[in-house]
Amino acid sequence: MNSSSKKLLKKGKPSAILKNIEPMLATLVSDPVDESDWLYEIKWDGYRALAYMNQGKVDIRSRNNKSFNEKFYPVYEALQQWKIDAVVDGEIVVLNDEGVPDFGDLQLWRSEADGQLAFYVFDLLWLGGNDIMDLPVEQRHQLLQGIIPPGNGIIKISEQFDTSGREFFLLAERLGLEGIFAKRRGSVYTPGIRSKDWLKIKTEKRQEFVIGGYTKNENTSKFFSALLVGLFENGKFHFVTPVGTGFNTATQKDILQKLKPYETRTCPFVAEPEYNKPSRFRPNPPKAEVTWVKPKLVAEVSYREETKDGAIRHPSFKGLREDKKPGEVVREKAQGTEDIPRKSTGTIKGISKLPKKERQTLLNPKEEAQTRNVGGHDLHFTNLSKVFWPKEKLTKRDMINYYYQVVPYMLPYMKDRPQTLNRHPHGITGQSFYQKNVKGKAPKWIKTFPYYSATDAEEKEFLVGTDEASLLYIASLGCIEMNPWSSRMQSPDNPDWCIIDLDPDKNTFDQVIKAAQVTKQILDAIGVSGYCKTSGSTGLHIYIPLGAKYSYEDSREFGRSIVKLVHNEIPSFTSIERKTADREGKMYLDFLQNRSQATVAAPYSLRPKPFAPVSMPLHWEEVKKGLQIKNHNLLNAIPRLKETGDLFKGVLGKGINMQAAIKKMKSVFEMA
Repeated sequence: MNSSSKKLLKKGKPSAILKNIEPMLATLVSDPVDESDWLYEIKWDGYRALAYMNQGKVDIRSRNNKSFNEKFYPVYEALQQWKIDAVVDGEIVVLNDEGVPDFGDLQLWRSEADGQLAFYVFDLLWLGGNDIMDLPVEQRHQLLQGIIPPGNGIIKISEQFDTSGREFFLLAERLGLEGIFAKRRGSVYTPGIRSKDWLKIKTEKRQEFVIGGYTKNENTSKFFSALLVGLFENGKFHFVTPVGTGFNTATQKDILQKLKPYETRTCPFVAEPEYNKPSRFRPNPPKAEVTWVKPKLVAEVSYREETKDGAIRHPSFKGLREDKKPGEVVREKAQGTEDIPRKSTGTIKGISKLPKKERQTLLNPKEEAQTRNVGGHDLHFTNLSKVFWPKEKLTKRDMINYYYQVVPYMLPYMKDRPQTLNRHPHGITGQSFYQKNVKGKAPKWIKTFPYYSATDAEEKEFLVGTDEASLLYIASLGCIEMNPWSSRMQSPDNPDWCIIDLDPDKNTFDQVIKAAQVTKQILDAIGVSGYCKTSGSTGLHIYIPLGAKYSYEDSREFGRSIVKLVHNEIPSFTSIERKTADREGKMYLDFLQNRSQATVAAPYSLRPKPFAPVSMPLHWEEVKKGLQIKNHNLLNAIPRLKETGDLFKGVLGKGINMQAAIKKMKSVFEMA
């Protein structure tokens, strides 16, 4: 805080932290004022929120004093990181790619996968033991600018603009914003008062209504056809209009879930609305059944115009207002600005396009069971707090959130590949089991690949990974690790890679590293590319790209040739004997993974081992003494991937010329 801010702060009144503040409200007006004694701000289309921060404790409260701490947990976490003693007023929004708030997305927000949250802070009420509500609005904003966190994080300052109100309003319209605020210079903060020192001018007409029921038309596949909404006037609930547009399937489903507890057989309106009656706006209304609900939920509706009798034309649903109580909702009439006492122009800053969105979390940290729509499929996640790694205190939720974030990197090695499911429904210390057959057990949208079980003499089906939804479905089954085939369903007999599996017994991990380095030297000598990853357990895997040009038998025999050469170089601690007893505790150079239906953990797969390790692709420069399996785990894998990208891309490239490699192998090593 600079010296001028410190002087301003001294003008405040020493006090304990403010509590239960009712936010100051603005008066709706029809046109922007354009006088020099007004400052302008964007009207953010979200939920009003006051944040109380003191001595490390944070509390976010809605306009009607409900807690937002859990609902908008990223904002709560960001405020905890702010580490300041202050009370601020602002708006929680979800931003689209253009940086413009989307109230509809905010309605459906459950986790970071649903959109980028932002908390636009526009006022400062208390700071460091000082009540500053009586300071002029521009001075409060100056103090706010001095403490706002730097960077492009969740907490952002709502800028004040010293400009033409009309120009600023036109810009807000052009950007698709809800509207603007005008704040009188020198005005103080008056809690709970709808003041004419703060004016709001909307770019489209909006009104809040209370929901009293919903209709469902004959022969419709929708969850409902229209909401029946009204307003309380003189203590009585009057019907105003049906609202039948502005919904998508997910929104309708969400609304119905929230209305269900309030369903009633009694019409809540003073008079039952004639929702089936023809009118000049609806000359041929469809036949519909109605479900009444107690007037408990508030909806925000946009519309084109209001008739003299109070009806509205072309209403469209914008979202539920969970931050407002039905009793607070009144019909808002835009006042003219001629009765606003009157007493600059400047540059207008536009709204910036957001940087490329990074994946964060799919599941929020509180709900034990969650349903998320991924790629058009509803995935049901349950028992999310079940601990999967006890020592690390990592849960099933942590695992699924990891797989959601790693999908862009991992999917190429899962796509179109039959899977062997290794299920750990109770975590790494519980009983686990393998599952191959999913016939009749998986959702219809999951692709499968047929196979014949000679043991049971019946046709069965492998699950096939195809997309993000299928990968997350596998994770939902408690599959800590992912085990795809080396070949795809389109060419099941032709693997995309050959695997050299360095599987230690009584060896040190430094010896495993040595074996990998020797393998790399041999591959370099014959002009073959190899890609190394940790197994996530005790060994290392080296992949050789084949491009699906060869059979499993070709791959296996090529692998056999490689491991023979490796063994010849370091026979003292390696073995190529298939039987464990014949290896005498030496590291097994395994080439037999190169057979149909054999699997190893996929690149970026978690493993059911302590430390929650990841099977992580490596730079060859990293394959040296000091490397440890636990270095790459659930907690640090994603930050690493953002830096390195996918180091395994070459595995899915053109593939080697196996005949040329074998010829060179014979030439080089017979001459040595």
